[in-house]
Amino acid sequence: MNISVALFGAIFFISFLLTMVGLGGGLIFSPLFVILGFTKSAAASASLFLNLVAAGSAAYAYARKKMVDFSLSIPLIVSSALAAPVGSFLNVRIALGPFLLVMAAVLAAAGLRMLFSPQGQDEESYLAPWKKMAGGIVIGACIGLLGGLLGIGGGVFVVPLLIYVLKTPTKIAAASSTFIVCFSSLTGFLGYVSMEAINWWFILPAAVASFAGGQAGARLMSTRLKGKTIRVLFSLVLFALCARLLHQYFA
Repeated sequence: MNISVALFGAIFFISFLLTMVGLGGGLIFSPLFVILGFTKSAAASASLFLNLVAAGSAAYAYARKKMVDFSLSIPLIVSSALAAPVGSFLNVRIALGPFLLVMAAVLAAAGLRMLFSPQGQDEESYLAPWKKMAGGIVIGACIGLLGGLLGIGGGVFVVPLLIYVLKTPTKIAAASSTFIVCFSSLTGFLGYVSMEAINWWFILPAAVASFAGGQAGARLMSTRLKGKTIRVLFSLVLFALCARLLHQYFA
């Protein structure tokens, strides 16, 4: 296990970059820690904790600026939590190969859609409260199902679905996503706490870097970045996840 000042710097930068697009850093933390020699369980537990800290830090900053849509986020959180075990149940009962290819193609298409979004994408679109709640429930169920089925954080699906299905402005979608990501990270981390010892000597100092990165990313996004820039950055995340699914298929 290789822990150095450079690693804490990397944690800060990853948290800084991904909180700007509505994530916490877990997509990068876990594989990075495995490469550095962490066991799979230690990498996953540290990744979830740092994901929670970065997303929570950013969500707090976004909420203070009234950028988090709680009426949409809370129904989504509840339905995704209920659907995730169903995805895990299906994971061991269906052939994932063809599904991975289809999902990779969907992510690539979504990445291209976000990369070449037309002008006016960030205009406010009013939805009746019941439509917003119903949409959040349906999207949450889809995200929980996909996350449990693929064994990845469902947060990466939140932003594009909020933008293109519920017509949520990009900044509101990204800000709300950080709030949503906190809950899946927390429940996942508590699962590891109940099963094994946690390396607090590493994750607590690392959490300081993650918290600072989340604050910096949220402040930059809320004041400087335009919706188009956020969508371009998020499209790169989708392409990276697409590549990961293809690697999982061909490995």
